[in-house]
Amino acid sequence: MSNATRIERDSMGEMRVPSDALWGASTQRAVENFPVSGHGVPGEIIHALGLLKAACAKVNQDLGKLPAELAGLIMAAAMEVAQGQHDAHFPVDVYQTGSGTSSNMNANEVIARLVNQKRAGCGGQLPGVHPNDHVNMGQSSNDTFPTAMHVAAAVAIKERLLPALKRVQETLAKHARAWDAIIKIGRTHLMDATPIRVGQVFGGYARQMELAVMRAEAALCSMRFNVPIGGTAVGTGINTHVEFGRRVCAELTRLTGIEFVEAENHVEAQSCKDGFVSVAGGLKTIAVSLSKIANDIRWLGSGPRCGLFELYLPEIQPGSSIMPGKVNPVICESVMQVACRVIGNDAVVTTAGLGGVGSIFELNVAMPVMAQAVLESIGLLSNVSHVLVDKLLAGLKVNEARCQELIEKSLMMVTSLAPVLGYDRAAKLAKQAFAEGKTIRHLVREQGLVDEAKLNALLEPRSMTEPGGEGAAGG
Repeated sequence: MSNATRIERDSMGEMRVPSDALWGASTQRAVENFPVSGHGVPGEIIHALGLLKAACAKVNQDLGKLPAELAGLIMAAAMEVAQGQHDAHFPVDVYQTGSGTSSNMNANEVIARLVNQKRAGCGGQLPGVHPNDHVNMGQSSNDTFPTAMHVAAAVAIKERLLPALKRVQETLAKHARAWDAIIKIGRTHLMDATPIRVGQVFGGYARQMELAVMRAEAALCSMRFNVPIGGTAVGTGINTHVEFGRRVCAELTRLTGIEFVEAENHVEAQSCKDGFVSVAGGLKTIAVSLSKIANDIRWLGSGPRCGLFELYLPEIQPGSSIMPGKVNPVICESVMQVACRVIGNDAVVTTAGLGGVGSIFELNVAMPVMAQAVLESIGLLSNVSHVLVDKLLAGLKVNEARCQELIEKSLMMVTSLAPVLGYDRAAKLAKQAFAEGKTIRHLVREQGLVDEAKLNALLEPRSMTEPGGEGAAGG
């Protein structure tokens, strides 16, 4: 921005504003009042405000509140904001007034100035469009900012998160099918357990991500419904048309392709943000699922000589500045760090939604930080899901020889003998095999406990991975 300034005025008086800035006095006050983090509200919120202001102008025109020419200019300027053409003119810190009033006024002032510049260039007379009287017509920050939150989150979930999660799910399901014939040892409590097919393991991961997709779809549904626009100051709809909220939601639906529905009860929609608390919780659960999968894969790939090493992880970068040749599970670690952040963001949103903290009487007053936290979580989960597929899952391979070696060595192969020998006798065999460094198969043969044909059937690993197979009795 230029060092030169101009004088702008609002209801509190004059303010000096950078001469080339599109914002006005109210925005400048917020810039000076909140030098907190240096981070503005998320770009998704700015763009959603642009969409919302365009929708509101169209509805006000249809309702006979705005002349068609003026409404058209506001819509055109608002769509420039929605397309990100003026992001540099939204300088207000995210840690601002809790209703998002400063950002709403920022949008009103930018759009008004764009329109007035256009009108002046076409020979129109100034002053012209007023940020409050025209751009903010029929609205309040108390219903526009939370509506922008709904729109921004819904668009981000639909366009970014759902496609990313579906890629992870599809890749895991593909591995599950391809590796269904490979058998490995299972583990419970970090200890050896009975065999399981690699396909079953990855089928479990794929199901986790299928459920993650369902949770993201539920989050999208939560954002589509209960849209606050039309409630204005305290949810009573003062200074707006009774059809305004419904019509704006219909226009937002047209602009985004997402079906938005006006809040059934505007007092509820503005006085609390339970829907965002729910969405943050769903995002946290998705992060937990991704973290479990990433952690399992890094352990299964541990080694290569002194770990489990049942999986070959793609080697994508050197792992150490001092140990030559070392390669680490860096993508798994990235996923797990994202999970840490998303879990933290859930705590932020939950706290911001609490009565006495954010949700107080007729308005939640911690909305900007809630919006930032939810949108950051959506962005992080979306990005790291694509990284997980491209940099890890796509190149993942099974170490079949190692899987077979560990199955034969496992003491828990004795489980399939318990229905024949009894639990106590089988437990004694396991302990003896461990003490003497022998396999279960070797010890049973040595003691002549079961004939060879029966022993081979009981210790056939595939049968242990299916209900009704040998050794299926017992718990």
